[in-house]
Amino acid sequence: MITHKDHFHGSDLEKIEQIYGIRKEDIVSFSANVNPLGISPRLREHLASHIDCITSYPDREYTTLRRRMAEYAGSEPENIIVGNGSTELISLFIQIEHPKKAMILGPTYSEYEREVALGGGTTLYYPLKEESGFALDTAHFTSKLDDSLDLLILCNPNNPTSSCIPVEDMRKILDVCKEHDIYVMVDETYIEFVEDVAHTSAVPLTAYYNNIIILRGTSKFFASPGLRLGYAITGNQDLLRNMNQRKNPWTINSLAAIAGELMFQDKEYIAATRNLISQERFRCYERLLASERFQPYQPTANFMLVRILDPAFTSQILFDRAIREGMMIRDCSTFPFLNDQYIRFCFMKPEDNTRLLDCLLR
Repeated sequence: MITHKDHFHGSDLEKIEQIYGIRKEDIVSFSANVNPLGISPRLREHLASHIDCITSYPDREYTTLRRRMAEYAGSEPENIIVGNGSTELISLFIQIEHPKKAMILGPTYSEYEREVALGGGTTLYYPLKEESGFALDTAHFTSKLDDSLDLLILCNPNNPTSSCIPVEDMRKILDVCKEHDIYVMVDETYIEFVEDVAHTSAVPLTAYYNNIIILRGTSKFFASPGLRLGYAITGNQDLLRNMNQRKNPWTINSLAAIAGELMFQDKEYIAATRNLISQERFRCYERLLASERFQPYQPTANFMLVRILDPAFTSQILFDRAIREGMMIRDCSTFPFLNDQYIRFCFMKPEDNTRLLDCLLR
């Protein structure tokens, strides 16, 4: 095994090339959590036939794009702001709110803590319990919220645990946060992959609570991380006004706007994605559940967190084994509260998933 200290993100294929000598084109990335179907054939044709749109500026208000997003997400166009990926909007929101102290559920995506720190704030983590399958104990969690907090950050479904907070529990959390004047930022990057979006997404709650903002993107579900198209939903018009005033104009280019106007209406692609992920999520979970060497945690998104029970293996050893066969998984030892006994992988095409499971279980 090659000894190195690198921990790879799903986009770090160039680093993999350098260290392992494997062409990035030959790697199946189980680490990036991107839809294995790739971009929709309809979208490919649509963009090609509208390439001339780059000769003019996009609509400054992105009126049609926001209307399509609203129809798709179940909101109103006036409650939506678009951004250069959800990352831009997360950064913009935190700059405006400028929280002195934030709470984050852990383990989770490190960018949240980084953004809070860049604004001079501090963060503390509420650890999800492994013994409960990383599901949130809402009653215990809300008892830890108090007036010292300015911001609560929730990733739902959570990355890397693939656990979910149902909408009825989110309502309870918002009620308590309202009492303590805490703003809630919910990252719904993976929400479209869950079985029952209607009972998981917090979008309907934006009509009743003014202390919530929801972030979404197109990178994962619509397989377009290079498009850099994200959006936020909130019923707080003062917040939206502040974000729009600070946001640079035209951060969404003409091609991204044209793509977004189509992709949210692409029902065939949406249905095909949901069906594929649902089937593979169940199959992969059941197969690992039958093994005495691994403990998979019930996934709700398009990826699964797995604990290694066999003392002969670590996350680095399994990463190394898989990458040598052209498959990149995520070593989770860099996530808060996890160590070198945890890996994460997303669900790809059936034949690729079978190949990865055979590799891990060998």
